[in-house]
Amino acid sequence: MRLDGTRVSPRAFPVNAGGLCQKGWTAGELLRTGDRLRTPLLRRDGVLCPVGWDEALDFVAGRLAGLRREHGAGAVAVFGGGGLTNEKAYLLGKFARVALGTPNIDYNGRFCMSSAAAAGIRAFGLDRGLPFPVTDLAGAEVVLLAGANPAETMPPFLQHLRGADLIVVDPRRTPTAEQASLHLAPAPGTDLALALGILHAVVADGHLDKSYVDTRTGGFGEAWRIAAAWWPERVERVTGVAAVDQRRTAELLARAGNAYVLTARGAEQHATGTDTVGAWINLALSLGLPGRTGSGYGCLTGQGNGQGGREHGQKADQLPGYRKIDDPVARAHVAGVWGVAPESLPGPGRSAVELLDSLGRDGGPKALLVFGSNVVVSAPSASSVQERLSTLDLMVVADFVLSETAALADVVFPVTQWAEEDGTLTNLEGRILLRCKALDPPPGARTDLELIHGLATRLGQPAERFPADAETVFDELRIASKGGLADYSGISYARLRAGEALHWPVPAEEHAGTPRMFLDRFAHPGGRARFAAVDHSGPAEPPSAEFPLQATTGRVLQHYQSGAQTRRIAELNAVVPEVFVEVHPDTAARSGLSDGERAVVRSRRGETLARVRCVASMRPDLVFLPFHFPGKARANLLTNSVLDPVSRMPEFKVCAVSLAKADA
Repeated sequence: MRLDGTRVSPRAFPVNAGGLCQKGWTAGELLRTGDRLRTPLLRRDGVLCPVGWDEALDFVAGRLAGLRREHGAGAVAVFGGGGLTNEKAYLLGKFARVALGTPNIDYNGRFCMSSAAAAGIRAFGLDRGLPFPVTDLAGAEVVLLAGANPAETMPPFLQHLRGADLIVVDPRRTPTAEQASLHLAPAPGTDLALALGILHAVVADGHLDKSYVDTRTGGFGEAWRIAAAWWPERVERVTGVAAVDQRRTAELLARAGNAYVLTARGAEQHATGTDTVGAWINLALSLGLPGRTGSGYGCLTGQGNGQGGREHGQKADQLPGYRKIDDPVARAHVAGVWGVAPESLPGPGRSAVELLDSLGRDGGPKALLVFGSNVVVSAPSASSVQERLSTLDLMVVADFVLSETAALADVVFPVTQWAEEDGTLTNLEGRILLRCKALDPPPGARTDLELIHGLATRLGQPAERFPADAETVFDELRIASKGGLADYSGISYARLRAGEALHWPVPAEEHAGTPRMFLDRFAHPGGRARFAAVDHSGPAEPPSAEFPLQATTGRVLQHYQSGAQTRRIAELNAVVPEVFVEVHPDTAARSGLSDGERAVVRSRRGETLARVRCVASMRPDLVFLPFHFPGKARANLLTNSVLDPVSRMPEFKVCAVSLAKADA
């Protein structure tokens, strides 16, 4: 695509192998969308009015300072995003802890990868989405995809799986499942039971890699005591997946020379998401896959910087380099880099859902700054989130358009987009990528780094503590991450410009990076991976007489996240212009509905209006809605905000609903 003399086209990069999906080849259109913000907006008498940058920055800094004086540092909260560059995520975390002094910072990656991160840390001592290069998958004979639909979410990725037999675990027959050799369609919320059943089959049918389990892992006995009670026939009664298919899955994986188990949001977005991912990791460990060249376990990330976004300090419990904020050694190191006293750094804050729910309440934040997120559409129990936002004394949003969240703000700052700024991203295989500026932004837009710099200096911080230049920020990030699990200290813009393929950790400038992890040892003391003793309990909200169906949410090929970007691209919006609900024809008929009619989908939290799509392959007990649409079309008006006790991930993937014809 051409845009002001610039061509948007793919290149022969290893991960996408020269391919782009529809969202990629149309991305240039977004940069000049007609409603692009070109000046800050300040709410006066209920109306957002254009103002200059200095006036907007002075206003926000003054209000933040006043709220902190009156209510304490915790009165201000920050909400980031998994699409922010590493530099932005790093500086945003530093801004929250140093300039604002608040513990209240989290980000929308809590909705996407947090359960896999928690399960990976528990099992391996370290979380990197894929601890091997994506290109290794081309040599796989068998790949199990649990809760992943890359045919729609990341189509170029499928090129690496063409030579493998695919086993797809998904309650829907998605475009990915259509390509599978074996599709396992468990009842919603029973993924963990299915993983236990397959593990049982591995052991009972003689496929356990006992030598690997004995020498490279710990905790198998405790995990097996639970799985022993989940024989495949029992699992079939709970999940609906035939016992013969569970045993076939175990045999296919065990007999493959090279095999992988990969998980994604379908496994994670449950109130038991950490345990569910842990159960799939247990399966991989039982077969001796992790830490072996040509095989392994990995998590498919869900946002543009899904990996890097969770490494450098915008999570409530984290400091740069994947350090824990309550670790005294980590606090001392990072405080030294930042030039502040360790005791001045706040402790852990609230996770995303808990942070949003605390807004405006007694003891909760009175102000919220939002970077790279559209929480009014993307957060669970969306009507409750919108109500909490309305109670704030101050809401500030940095965005490039007036998103649904920005439209509610007191101040909106227009910021640059992907082609208009420098910065690094970390992809799903832990490789750091340098994204170089290709276009000048429209007059009036500034980078998020410039915005943070402007606010920090007005709050009394030294200008040099919050640089606005991306490379300068990255050089500081390198030092702050040194010695951490995600060690970037040996990476530089110069090495990236030279084309070096650098996968973290890269602990020294002469270090070549770590494309394949765990080949010799895992990151736990002693070097062993750990099985998780996990059991099935089912969804937090089972069906009832009033809400007899279960709803699940997800993406479609043409749209991304809250849709604030893709709904502004004519080519994409023309294909999927409105929300729909996929339903089995018999289920629709029982509700008096037919294909193309408008339906109301209700849960205990709200209702969504959607166009009926009758799909013969759907389970009769399940409906599906994409979550990309605003207003009354928000799928997250339905979803349950109950949280995983470890990852604090909400249960997006299953909630009890009813289906009825909408009023004319």
